[in-house]
Amino acid sequence: MPRMIALLRGINVGGHRVKMDRLRELLTAMGLRDVQTILASGNVLFEPSGGEPEVVGPAIEACLLEGLGYEVPVLLRSHEEMQRVADRIQALPPAPSVYVAFLPEPADAELRARLTALCSDMDDFVFGDREIFWCIQGKISESPLFGRDFDRATRGYVLTTRNRNTVDKLAARSRD
Repeated sequence: MPRMIALLRGINVGGHRVKMDRLRELLTAMGLRDVQTILASGNVLFEPSGGEPEVVGPAIEACLLEGLGYEVPVLLRSHEEMQRVADRIQALPPAPSVYVAFLPEPADAELRARLTALCSDMDDFVFGDREIFWCIQGKISESPLFGRDFDRATRGYVLTTRNRNTVDKLAARSRD
């Protein structure tokens, strides 16, 4: 079975600290193979021991709830899907900062409308399959949407964000 990427939401932010060794232990003990963590922000490469993503994702969530004591939403992508995201970033109009919000399903009309209403000369959103590309004309900390407005617009949706460099690294490492 091909390698998968688990994007864990909320790892090592907001008091939910976990050592990457512990994360690898938990996921290996549940039967995943060749578990590798990338950076310390909830990026896990692995080979599933069987089962479809609709089963593997909830199994990882249950494992982490039991092992860590709190819920960790998990968004899965295959190498091919992550490579498509990396390629899509390259095809976007140039922007100093690009962040990708990964979703479990395509953005619905309400989320699209909320984010489209926030577009400006500084911030633009491009919608992909199960991703939203946030193109910022500057550093993320310079965006008026950083923190409050983006968080408010996406409240109620399960998503996790990664920057362009992390997406590129995940695409490259999952290919190996």
